[in-house]
Amino acid sequence: MHNDTTTNATPDNAAAGGAAWGLLEWIRTGEYERAEEVLSDLAALGVEHVRTGLSWADFVSDGGPEWFDWLLPRLARQAEVLPCALYVPPSISRSGNPTSPPRDLKAYADFLDVVLDRYGRHFEHVEIWNEANNHHYWDWYADPEWDAFAEMASGAAHWVQKRGWKTVLGGMSPTDPPWLYHMGKKGLLDFIDVVGVHGFPDTWDDKFLDWPQTLDTVRATLEHGGWARPLWITEAGYATWRHDEHRQVLEFQRALDSGAGRVYWYAAQDLHPDLPADSGFHRDDRHYHFGLKRANGRPKLLHRLLASGDPAALAAVAAHAERVPAAPEPPRPGLSGAVPGGAAANEAPAGGAADARGDGAAVAAPALHVDGARDDRPALVTGGAGFVGTNLAARLASEGRRVRVFDNLSRPGVETNLAWLTETYPDRVEVELGDVRNAFAVRHAVRDASAVYHFAAQVAVTTSLTDPREDFGSNLEGTLNVLEAVRERSAPPPLLFTSTNKVYGDLADLEMEEGETRWAPADAETRAHGISEARPLDFHSPYGCSKGAADQYVLDYARSYGLPATVFRMSCIYGPHQFGTEDQGWVAHFLIRALAREPITLYGDGKQVRDVLFVDDLVDALVGAVEHIDRTAARAFNIGGGAANAVSLVELLDQIGGLTGTPVDVSFDGWRQGDQRYYVADARALGDAIGWAPRVGVDEGVRRLHDWLAAHHPALGQGVSGSVGQ
Repeated sequence: MHNDTTTNATPDNAAAGGAAWGLLEWIRTGEYERAEEVLSDLAALGVEHVRTGLSWADFVSDGGPEWFDWLLPRLARQAEVLPCALYVPPSISRSGNPTSPPRDLKAYADFLDVVLDRYGRHFEHVEIWNEANNHHYWDWYADPEWDAFAEMASGAAHWVQKRGWKTVLGGMSPTDPPWLYHMGKKGLLDFIDVVGVHGFPDTWDDKFLDWPQTLDTVRATLEHGGWARPLWITEAGYATWRHDEHRQVLEFQRALDSGAGRVYWYAAQDLHPDLPADSGFHRDDRHYHFGLKRANGRPKLLHRLLASGDPAALAAVAAHAERVPAAPEPPRPGLSGAVPGGAAANEAPAGGAADARGDGAAVAAPALHVDGARDDRPALVTGGAGFVGTNLAARLASEGRRVRVFDNLSRPGVETNLAWLTETYPDRVEVELGDVRNAFAVRHAVRDASAVYHFAAQVAVTTSLTDPREDFGSNLEGTLNVLEAVRERSAPPPLLFTSTNKVYGDLADLEMEEGETRWAPADAETRAHGISEARPLDFHSPYGCSKGAADQYVLDYARSYGLPATVFRMSCIYGPHQFGTEDQGWVAHFLIRALAREPITLYGDGKQVRDVLFVDDLVDALVGAVEHIDRTAARAFNIGGGAANAVSLVELLDQIGGLTGTPVDVSFDGWRQGDQRYYVADARALGDAIGWAPRVGVDEGVRRLHDWLAAHHPALGQGVSGSVGQ
């Protein structure tokens, strides 16, 4: 047995203060591979406690002993195990149901006697059943006063204690102090060392008070009956089915700070969508979203924060999440919605109301001033903790504007951008954590915005190919939610949506000429100015489809509903606060790899040409397009560095080698789907509309990003803020 029996210890994995914590994972018989995945997560997170089911019904089935002979020792090599013994074999159940009492109540103690003989060296505590006050786990129709349960559990717990192990009473769900008192009066608590409590705030428990009040009520009940015992939260969790991973962070932090001696968090992974939950196959999708990771293995926000080993980052995100309404209220009648003829009561009048001309185009002036004074309503930036969002938010805040950052923090590193923004501009930047797929959260964020810059998106072609449903939801459904929220405003604010050059496909019909270091169009006009907005749309990947469809929705809403909305089809943006990856943000990715003296893989021949645009120039264009929305509404603009800032991949690597003083180690691989040999944006239309042109050349911009990364990238020795891409 383990020697440490302290119930209030705080081990290394206590996260941001609070209780010691572990993971709960129900692992089905024969899931060897998934068990190893869970163990890998335990190691990555430094978790020292694990709770898992030990099904009596499974143990006596074919292959059951062999499964638990492998599972319990394997778990115990890595963590302290808490086995939860439950489920009566149907053959000996009074009703044939594994949640009904066994015909011989002593049989449960006999089962635990076998368990202790066979596996007892691997644990110190045994959990007596699970949620006996919940009909899913105990059939109290067959045992309405819990007489059979109390007798069965008391006998088993007494025997476990007599043999030298400690007992945990399976947690209540929902918390039910009268039931617990009832069990105490029946004598069960005389044989219990630790009392378990379960809770799923804002997922199952809609009337949940808070953890301190809940635990205080349970303590008072125990003390009143003379059964004072340590309390563990043996199961707590939050289902992210509403795309609100920030709430999972908050509820985890609240559980840690509850005052419980230990917390078991459910679960390591989401339930696979092909498997049935306790309630049945997808009868309630909340069951499928409790994991720290998704079913496909992708880490959620909480997992990433825990893996970082930075309790301050976890606490900071939880603090931001604390200020976000769990379920934003719908607009009150008369205060929002498409009300003709005037601003809503909670909106300042705009500098020019949106209207619909005969051609359906919007003609709204920007809402920047009210009665001669500056409009102090916040500019909303969705995806505002990302690369472009951070730079725009910083520009607006530095000029005295209020900024509302709306972000789900799904991109690795963006939480550090958020920390930098709020620390640098504490009085001008406000944060609303949320996901654009949640229409109610979006509507709440848009409620009083003076302008909306919509950057939130799934941004990698490669990710769209592996998970097109995720790509569709983030890029198209999310954009529709933003459009609808803007449309509901009685005086819709200007909206700027960032699209992509991928809407033009692979441009395979362009006749190209191959040079020594780059491809170039054979057509002199295209070579001189690039690709214009007259180019037909042609989507060549799920990412191109989702962004292109969103692009068209924005333009159509501008025409159909008179929204003051415009679209930027962007080329390659680079600059500070961009920590690029191989899949997105390639200029920063090249620099990071070169600075770290690591090799770079080029897909294709490396002669692909892109016009790179420094982020400061993009921010100028973003602000200018909104300030002149009367000229830009209902139009799509190609934006990039133009022909003067066009560079091939191998040319850029040569420049980077000059900056670092060492040639870059390069290898080549096959072309990626939908890749373009040449893309240069013809941005003359935007220049004509708002008088904009790039000011930062390639040499200067790359040098500035090189210097910033050298000073701020965590892998290069400094580690301040930064995020992966837009």
